[in-house]
Amino acid sequence: MRFALTGDSDCPIVRIALAQGESVRTESGSMVYSRGVEITGGLNTKKKGLGGVFSAIGRSITSGESMFITTATGTAADGEIAVAPPIPGKIAELKLDGAHQYRLNTGAFLACDEGVDYTMVNQGITKALFGNTGGLFVMEVHGEGSLLVSAFGDLLALDVTPGEPLVVDNEHVVAWDADLEYHIEVASGMFGFTTGEGLVNTFTGSGRVYIQTRNLANLAQAMHPYLPTTSN
Repeated sequence: MRFALTGDSDCPIVRIALAQGESVRTESGSMVYSRGVEITGGLNTKKKGLGGVFSAIGRSITSGESMFITTATGTAADGEIAVAPPIPGKIAELKLDGAHQYRLNTGAFLACDEGVDYTMVNQGITKALFGNTGGLFVMEVHGEGSLLVSAFGDLLALDVTPGEPLVVDNEHVVAWDADLEYHIEVASGMFGFTTGEGLVNTFTGSGRVYIQTRNLANLAQAMHPYLPTTSN
């Protein structure tokens, strides 16, 4: 994928260059502008027909991902599409190959090239009900190529090594190596009331976890007292 980040570091956009016939997949609704590009939309599933519709609806409900995904294809030698996430923060490229495949938290996916494919993986009812990382399904990307992810705030990479688990607040998880094992649990006390922490994700094994330095839930909570309220 040939791309450039422009704009300031807090609110960048990605300008992706496309040769004629070259395609990228982008998150639905993320396009800022395009030229020399054909835009098509499709359901966020590989199934066809009515089954594909219900599959896309189900995945949207259970994972929080969009029902649709956009494909941009160059119609000229110098096609270009610019995309941006809905929240301010870092945009980063993750390289996929035989040794590096990833799972993504809800809202992390921004774009990928033709060499990258994805599936929605059932992560188990316990994780779905007892956490906030992707709901019942999480997006698993595989293949060889480039993947663009977005974060709220900055994006940091943390390594996990055998015998040294990494504990991350669920709201800060962006992506992680697909080979890592993980489970969701209460940080301490009764849902973290004694420490102020809530649900955490504990990663074990060998791999890398990408985290964001801010989380939307805390921002929403901090802003709530200042929002206007309606009264009858």
